[in-house]
Amino acid sequence: MPKVAVYNINGEQIGEMELSDNVFGVEVNVPVMHEVVLNYLASQRQGTHSTKRRGEVRGGGIKPWRQKGTGRARQGSIRAPQWIKGGVVFGPKPRDYSYNIPKKVKRLALKSALSSKVRDNEIIVIDDINIDEPKTKKVADMLKKFNVKNALIVIPEDKKNVVLSSRNIPNVKAVYANSLNTYDVLKYDRFIITKDAVNKVEEVYA
Repeated sequence: MPKVAVYNINGEQIGEMELSDNVFGVEVNVPVMHEVVLNYLASQRQGTHSTKRRGEVRGGGIKPWRQKGTGRARQGSIRAPQWIKGGVVFGPKPRDYSYNIPKKVKRLALKSALSSKVRDNEIIVIDDINIDEPKTKKVADMLKKFNVKNALIVIPEDKKNVVLSSRNIPNVKAVYANSLNTYDVLKYDRFIITKDAVNKVEEVYA
């Protein structure tokens, strides 16, 4: 079982904690993580882009000139793609970019991402983060104690004030332990998690 140091909110080490091999100690599978990140990014696309094809642009109901005898190329409509203000050929239309991949693959990718954070010493376990009211300064001060400017903070579901206090800080995001995803874990340089959140992650993803 990998061991990591446990700190308080002031950046002082107060003990150690053993992490589960089933979640934080698996072999890192890069291709699987890549596949899941692509799936996540595809699902985030709105797919609302749209262009007008020749049947949707205005005009062009009459043949612009007769077929023969003018010396010009034959034309059937002024809204054909080669005309100014004509329709677009093979342009994008609204579509759904999302696709499904197996839950086991997603779970393996997340475990690989978490294990890579432990392997690269990019995980910081904090005893607890208590914030009585939403205050950006409190989270900013905590990050300053750890000399961290880019971090994902993982907390239990009852720490709403941490989420509210983090959302105005650039390159910092706070999420609940039961809504982790591979993309967020890999995106941020540091992975900050409370002890209770560690237990929740091991319970949900083991």
